[in-house]
Amino acid sequence: MRAVDIISKKRDGQSLSDEEIAWFIDAYTHDTLPDYQAAAFLMAVYLRGMEPAEIAALTLAMAHSGEILDLSDIVDYAVDKHSSGGVGDKTSLVVLPLVASCGVPVAKMSGRGLGFSGGTLDKLDAIPGFTSDLPEARFRALAKESGLVLAGQTKALAPADGKLYALRDVTATVASLPLIASSIMSKKLAAGANGIVLDVKVGSGAFMTQLEEATTLAHMMVNIGVRAGRDMVALISDMNQPLGHAVGNALEVKEALETLNSSGTEDLRLHSLEVSAHMLRLAGRGERWTNLTETKAYLEQQLDGGEALKKFRQMIIGQGGDVRAVDDPSLLPSAAIVEVIKAERTAYITQVDAYKIAMAAFELGAGREKKTDSIDLAVGVVTHVKVGDRVEAGAPLVTIHANDAAKMPACRTLINQALVYSDTPVDALPLFYDTIYGD
Repeated sequence: MRAVDIISKKRDGQSLSDEEIAWFIDAYTHDTLPDYQAAAFLMAVYLRGMEPAEIAALTLAMAHSGEILDLSDIVDYAVDKHSSGGVGDKTSLVVLPLVASCGVPVAKMSGRGLGFSGGTLDKLDAIPGFTSDLPEARFRALAKESGLVLAGQTKALAPADGKLYALRDVTATVASLPLIASSIMSKKLAAGANGIVLDVKVGSGAFMTQLEEATTLAHMMVNIGVRAGRDMVALISDMNQPLGHAVGNALEVKEALETLNSSGTEDLRLHSLEVSAHMLRLAGRGERWTNLTETKAYLEQQLDGGEALKKFRQMIIGQGGDVRAVDDPSLLPSAAIVEVIKAERTAYITQVDAYKIAMAAFELGAGREKKTDSIDLAVGVVTHVKVGDRVEAGAPLVTIHANDAAKMPACRTLINQALVYSDTPVDALPLFYDTIYGD
């Protein structure tokens, strides 16, 4: 085969065979195909799109470009979740221990954030001593011993995705649905999951800002998983305002701990219960947890009874973290400057723009622009209102947590732009818009 023939075929809108796609990805992974030809291929896909069979073939080729994690010697059915990003999305810190507390082992590989917020691993860095850099033997041992482990993704998993994503980033081909779907799902397939719950965000604080586009992406990823023999569910969830109240790494850990202690925000609690229920449904394989209402009631008992918190503590101890910070969140990193922005008048909240809130936290140092950038784990913002709330004059709207006074003006400006008032009532935003089942 020749790369130029494959590129021209896709340039002309023709469908590629599984063999052509597999050859191209293998050649690029092993450096026998130059960047300029891979870039041409990506642009052809961006402009011409791909058929479902092509997307599945691309995903599988990327997944098989490196190691495929086999968890069958640890669990007979591995269940995983993936969020397409978001503002204040700390659900993994609640969902994973909650599911594990129900006797369903969770061995998850996660990533770090790039952009306006930290990833799950960045948040856990706020707990002193916690390590996510685990050798495979330790990863497996923890999964078997405690039923819960959360580690960083190794470079050996789906290396083609890492190479292609770096190229997409500099060739203006990031915003391609087939490339987005294959990137996400290649890592999920390589990580060894049998059942996958996708939490696809839509709104101002998500990569997909329009519901139709997010729904298309969700269907695409579910189709990939089904074609690869996985059990799939995708939830389309709102990201027009932050999930929960906290945006910032240590602040989000504190809020997750509040939820694990049954005192967190309602939206984070309900969101976590929904995702967890679908994970249990997949793990039950039609024999257990088939009724979502009953399953959520059971999960509430696990949450309110402290079982999920016990499992979270067990994970922190197992991965070297100082569990005192779990029991006493005041030991987590805290900012030197705390400032409260208050309502100037009595009104209804019509907008808490997730993107602008995220950028306000980013201005303080809560995210990273490049992979090599460091994150200030203590800084961020805490929103005290949701769309639809009525606030009295003088009530707290947002609390800023900062370590550098020079960064405060830009943060304040973004927060003021994020909040919009109205004299008339408005409806609250939904948590979810749709559920897509692979079966």
